[in-house]
Amino acid sequence: MLIMTAKMPRRKLTWGVAAAALLCCCAIALNFGQAVREVSASSLPSPKGVRSNQDRVDYLSAYGWQVSSDPIATQELLIPEEMDESYDEYLALQTDQGFDLKKYAGKRVKRYTYEVLNYPSGETGVQANLLICKNTVVGGEILSPRLDGFLHGLAMP
Repeated sequence: MLIMTAKMPRRKLTWGVAAAALLCCCAIALNFGQAVREVSASSLPSPKGVRSNQDRVDYLSAYGWQVSSDPIATQELLIPEEMDESYDEYLALQTDQGFDLKKYAGKRVKRYTYEVLNYPSGETGVQANLLICKNTVVGGEILSPRLDGFLHGLAMP
């Protein structure tokens, strides 16, 4: 690493030098921001190649969840061909996570439900759902099935 320094009297510091220094600082800040975005995107697990139960548990643990070793429920679902406005909120939740359920309209998916063992509030009975089509995670959520429960994406709150 090479570090160079220079001393200049304030009266010789011109607007051009100040503008160049500001430009360099902006470029460094932009590069840092890009690097942070790339690291965060790369830290998300790949939704492809999720074949076995262990793959599903590993996928959820990549988000920070500790879940039961086996699913508490497995269901085969049919994604509706046409979705009315009652699906808008759920579709938005999935889209915010990078999933596009509209691509799977009319297709069969399997929903694997796991019990979450480490929900931050300490609440018990919380569940994690993964929707899988042909070894690819196409959707998922964390929810509390209680009457006053909640529903949010896979990211740890």
